[in-house]
Amino acid sequence: MLKTLILHKNFIIILGIFSIITFVGTLLLIPIILIHLPSHYFTGKKRKILIFDNHHKFLRLILIIFKNILGVLFILTGIILLFIPGQGLLTILVGILFLDFPGKYKIEKILIQNPSIFKTVNRIRQKVNRIPFEKP
Repeated sequence: MLKTLILHKNFIIILGIFSIITFVGTLLLIPIILIHLPSHYFTGKKRKILIFDNHHKFLRLILIIFKNILGVLFILTGIILLFIPGQGLLTILVGILFLDFPGKYKIEKILIQNPSIFKTVNRIRQKVNRIPFEKP
């Protein structure tokens, strides 16, 4: 086993650096995103949000593509964080918030109904004196 670790030394170092960066990154970005959402974000049967509607069509397209790429990166990071130190489920939830796809709202509501996620998210909001999310 020691021989295998020595052979894959660079990979282990890169994985360790990635782990530290994603852990610190999620600790900084997730609270910022969660405190800017309205408290009623997860309530209601349907939600129609017209994001970037006041921008030019081309700029809106670029912003939506960037937002979706960011969502995919959060989800991939969240999946990795399930196996290394970090908040994997919370990071996946934030990634889904960024994506645009059919059925997204149902998945968001399923994830937020997890008691540990719901409690953690509201604790983050409470620390900055934001109204807690309403239960879906």
